[in-house]
Amino acid sequence: MYTLKILIPTDFSVQAEFGYLMVKKLEEKIPVEIHFLHVLSVPDTVTMDANGDIQTCGEIDVNYVKQQKAIALRNLVNIKLLYGNQIKTHLLLGKITDAIIDFSELHHFDLIVMGTKGAWGLKEKLSGSETQMIARRSKIPLLSLMCDRSDLQINNMLMVHDFNNPQEEKLDLLHKFIKVFNIQLHFLQIIGNDSIKKEADIEADMAKFAALNNIEQYDTHIIKDQQIELGVVHFNQMNNMDVVCIGTHGKGSVFHKSATEKLINHLFKPIISFQLQQA
Repeated sequence: MYTLKILIPTDFSVQAEFGYLMVKKLEEKIPVEIHFLHVLSVPDTVTMDANGDIQTCGEIDVNYVKQQKAIALRNLVNIKLLYGNQIKTHLLLGKITDAIIDFSELHHFDLIVMGTKGAWGLKEKLSGSETQMIARRSKIPLLSLMCDRSDLQINNMLMVHDFNNPQEEKLDLLHKFIKVFNIQLHFLQIIGNDSIKKEADIEADMAKFAALNNIEQYDTHIIKDQQIELGVVHFNQMNNMDVVCIGTHGKGSVFHKSATEKLINHLFKPIISFQLQQA
């Protein structure tokens, strides 16, 4: 069976443990290869060579960086002691978001899994969370969650999408989940209260999308709401989904980008976000 190669970025907080517990849930159905990555956040002027030696240009005390590196390495060793030697661990220096994205793409991971503390109010407006930024930029699908979901049974997956102008997308991970978990997939289109498009036309677009992407079993849902984020929340209040799946155009569509990032920071459901790419 296909092995899912999974990257769990960690700052050694409880949120990273939530990510690991979620991966162990996936492992009940599909073999996984688990990698933990810690990024020591330092300026570009601080580097580490192949031997692990630290160099700085003098603006940062090299001994301080060495101390932080030693602490991180001890924590990574503790992860292997806690979860087993089959776990692979990595330490990088640099900007956290850039390092995670570059590492995941360079080593061809199938999925990034991150626990997130979420973000609300002024904090969200100023910077957002690291998870939110990775969802915006990563070409690797991201599974994010804000709490322990080790008791989760994955039976129903909600795919939030704009089904207008359906086309063939790269949905490899979604197809794997459908196959190994035997999930019931639910298509959801959220439309504004002033929408003039008929529901029958939207359902026809959903059917065309399913045909183009080889999706055979699915339910269709159309609801009216002021915002995508609110629509997803309201739908989940009425229909308890196990996982929410939503695409993002990265720096393209406002529809996808803003909704995905708000949901990652606010929704207490596991969320799989992925960049929409034509197959």
